[in-house]
Amino acid sequence: MNNKIKKAYKLMEKCELCPRRCGVNRLKGQIGFCKAGLLPMVSSFHAHFGEEPPISGHNGSGTIFFTHCSLRCVFCQNHPISQLGSGKEVSVEELAGMMLKLEAEGCHNINFVTLTHYMPQVLEAVFIAREKGLKAPLVYNCGGYESMEALGILDGIIDIYMPDMKYSDNMSAKKYSNAPDYFEINKIAVREMYRQAGDLKIERGIAKKGILIRHLVLPENLAGSQKIFEFIANELSPDTYVNIMAQYYPCHLANKFPEIDRRINVREYMEAIRLAEKAGLKNGFRQVMSTIKRKRVPEWTDNLKEL
Repeated sequence: MNNKIKKAYKLMEKCELCPRRCGVNRLKGQIGFCKAGLLPMVSSFHAHFGEEPPISGHNGSGTIFFTHCSLRCVFCQNHPISQLGSGKEVSVEELAGMMLKLEAEGCHNINFVTLTHYMPQVLEAVFIAREKGLKAPLVYNCGGYESMEALGILDGIIDIYMPDMKYSDNMSAKKYSNAPDYFEINKIAVREMYRQAGDLKIERGIAKKGILIRHLVLPENLAGSQKIFEFIANELSPDTYVNIMAQYYPCHLANKFPEIDRRINVREYMEAIRLAEKAGLKNGFRQVMSTIKRKRVPEWTDNLKEL
């Protein structure tokens, strides 16, 4: 573990924690694209009940929301955190304490949300927390824009990967997230996550290990859902769990782009469900129609295993 921590911090000297490879010396407080410095910033931590059913369970997912992000999604629902820097710097020891507190509250896992740019500090905090008895599964909850160097270090550490697969069209990725190489990078990263963790394993309704992929349906099929579902089914496994999300709504800068300045409609969502079925995907989650019509908070169908 100590060797992994050293390798992780080494990536910060000329920062290579994400595919942007800014090259700034984060160890000296230099700031790159993501705007993160040396100390991790946390916006909040608590038991979260809005994740997928096997992640939240009955006691909640022990979620730690990190400030800043390596993407610039114009429709980001958490833009005050991801892009405006809302949060508070914490020490690695404080971060470890948050994990232990969440586990003591009965949370089923420790869920790191948008941790890519703080991976070394999180890894060190995990080491401290485990020395003090932390046993809960660790969840890597990310936008799917990840570097192979960082993921390689995490092999054997992370139990559950929850990446986004946002786009199969790089023109959309460039326009809406400032990531013109998103799909190529995303596919490589997700393959590695699947290699490390495999299909999602659920015991008594609670996820213990594996990968769960999230795909947000965008208006006018601008996310390119079909290619994403075909990649998952053909290059990972038809048994891969996929959450097809309906809660897109225009916020942040979305009003500058007329084609995404509206919620999706039922037809668009059901077409995404059809494409997933056509690709041969077997496991996952869909959202109820009220999520599309009026609600931001996701609601889930009772049947958890059929798309």
